[in-house]
Amino acid sequence: MSANILVFDSGVGGLSVVDSLKRRCLDAKIDYLFDEAFFPYGELEQQQLIDRVCVLIKDAVIRLQTDLLVIACNSASTLALPKLRAILDIPIVGVVPAIKPAANLSVSKRILVLATPGTVKRQYTDQLIQDFAADCDVKLQGSTRLVELAEKQLRAGSIEQSDVDAIALQLCSDSWYPDVVVLACTHFPLLKTYLQASYGNTVTLLDSGDAIARRVQSLLALESDGTEGMVTGLGLAYTTAPKVDAVLASSLIQTGFKDLRLFE
Repeated sequence: MSANILVFDSGVGGLSVVDSLKRRCLDAKIDYLFDEAFFPYGELEQQQLIDRVCVLIKDAVIRLQTDLLVIACNSASTLALPKLRAILDIPIVGVVPAIKPAANLSVSKRILVLATPGTVKRQYTDQLIQDFAADCDVKLQGSTRLVELAEKQLRAGSIEQSDVDAIALQLCSDSWYPDVVVLACTHFPLLKTYLQASYGNTVTLLDSGDAIARRVQSLLALESDGTEGMVTGLGLAYTTAPKVDAVLASSLIQTGFKDLRLFE
């Protein structure tokens, strides 16, 4: 029986997680909900974010008959997961910045974590570094502008490489250059081609998409033969914006969603 998966984010960043799910999960329908009305989450006060996420998602899970929820947002995962798990009786998968695998992979032990300003400031991120990368020289960089560029890229089709370079290389120098960059915001894998060009091919870019997909597969006991793009289907995308953006709707339909609708 096909499972109903809901992927949630404040913007279009969660589409990078949808891509990972498409590559791994069979016999599942994926809906997507993004909270444009409160975008970006990385700049909200903590309690405001928790209250907003819990009210919105509880309503969505009931209306969309969700079997499993994916919180494809680092800010929401860090702050709202405990309360969500208390009010919902379905499996919930959150996002954890890929700091542990980065530490295991890094040879130079120089790691750059790209995230939103909120994720950079949270004690949760510091604890991950202390627990799993204590032997590494880890630098944290928060950027809302990079999130905006990812949103623009989906709507406009392209952005300037120089705009990405200006952000990506801020903490890099001849004396300090990472060999692993953690993309600790789900928006950033959407810019992977640009970011790889910024850092060069000797730098590994790590995100949490595949780890999330493996966890979803395990929880729903979904089978995969490893074939790319094999999924029962993408369902609908929903936005909390006041009106549907026609250009964005077209992009989402090209991605495979049946339509973009208002979530009211």
